[in-house]
Amino acid sequence: MSKLTIKEKIGYGLGDGASNIIWQTIMLFMAYFYTDIYGLSPFHMGVMFLFVRIVDAFFDIYIGFLADHTSTRHGQFRPYLLWFALPFGILGSLTFFTPDLGESGKIIYAYVSYTALSLLYTLVNVPYCAMINNLSQDPDERLSMQSYRFAFAALGGIIVSAVALPLTKVLGGGNLQQGYFYAMVLMGVASTVMFYLCFALTQERYIRPVDKSQKFSMVFSELRYLTSDANWRRLFLLNVINLTAGILKTGGAMYFVTYYLHRPELVGVVLTIILGAKFFGSMFTTTLYSRLERVFAYKLAMSVQALIMIALFFIPSQHAVLICCIIGCIHVINSTATPLQWNLLSDIIDNIENKAGKSFSGLVFSTNIFAIKVGIAVGGALMGCILTVGGYVGNVPTQLDSATLCIRLIFTIIPALLILSLILVLRNYDLSPKHPDGSNENEAANGVLSDVKGEAR
Repeated sequence: MSKLTIKEKIGYGLGDGASNIIWQTIMLFMAYFYTDIYGLSPFHMGVMFLFVRIVDAFFDIYIGFLADHTSTRHGQFRPYLLWFALPFGILGSLTFFTPDLGESGKIIYAYVSYTALSLLYTLVNVPYCAMINNLSQDPDERLSMQSYRFAFAALGGIIVSAVALPLTKVLGGGNLQQGYFYAMVLMGVASTVMFYLCFALTQERYIRPVDKSQKFSMVFSELRYLTSDANWRRLFLLNVINLTAGILKTGGAMYFVTYYLHRPELVGVVLTIILGAKFFGSMFTTTLYSRLERVFAYKLAMSVQALIMIALFFIPSQHAVLICCIIGCIHVINSTATPLQWNLLSDIIDNIENKAGKSFSGLVFSTNIFAIKVGIAVGGALMGCILTVGGYVGNVPTQLDSATLCIRLIFTIIPALLILSLILVLRNYDLSPKHPDGSNENEAANGVLSDVKGEAR
């Protein structure tokens, strides 16, 4: 197998940089934007997050199936970057536009624009994620590409936190609603350009035969086959829990800095620390864990991260410098483990495709992105509910003690407990799991596999 060049790895990484210029904006700013800039109540924000993400998550399944059965002169998955990069960039800016439509009109606009953005994100991100198995068949090369990918993902987030947030004040001329929109117009342009570069610098070398005549009804057999795989089920659940925790510990950052530290001027600094930590951490995955078994390394990283987050809850707010350093450590540790997690998905795809004899990359990645979006929906709804219970009021100088306590829990203890539960989720992960009687666990899928192959014929 030929080794990929640095140019190709950078090209692949640029794709997630493009996604994360918009994605990290959602993770870091969206909740705060809707409650404190756009003017939604925490309740409406939480319900919208839940509704939009669940609707969008089902769309992922269709796009995964569609991508698996796509064949063009540009490849199987790459063309989606060419087709949908520009619409994605445009919706990325329109979602942060605040219309003068009254309360009901603004709620409707928020639902429509956020849903459209989420659907377009699926159209570019599912094929992008699935593309890695067509770029290389070498697990070590894939892990290296995942490291580049998440380094550029963090870089996209750094651009957002270091550039977009200050731009909201400069471009808005004191009007933050306009400032957010104008800043996101520039971010949308950057995202589109980076996707086009990803398309130009990569090449799909290993494409399984594609049967474009198969109907969408075939997806149900393929889904039954996926769900019969124990490792796929573990990774699916892991993504739901992990992203629920992720939306709390990143989306809660602006609330934590503003209302617990009482240092709103540090918001940009903290967000840059978070994303800078993610950039550097993802580049050291291979160095740190090359001698460790990947699942063990992931569990170790999650354990250390969770313990540090619990400790953060007890640090007094006046120790702002120490708190910033600890936040950086948390996200460095998390980002070293993220490429390991995604590399496990590539292993599962190899295992499933070798048995089925057909492409499953799009469907495997789309169902796990489905899980990610369900996690984000749950995390956003959970954040909105907890803030509501605590009596949080948007855009005021100080909060009730109960609201401040809820903000601290959202940012530390609650996500830490969720992260610890990931160790239990991966307890029996094994690409060749065995039943107590010694038979292979995957033999349980043989009947479903026969159905899949039969319908394929």
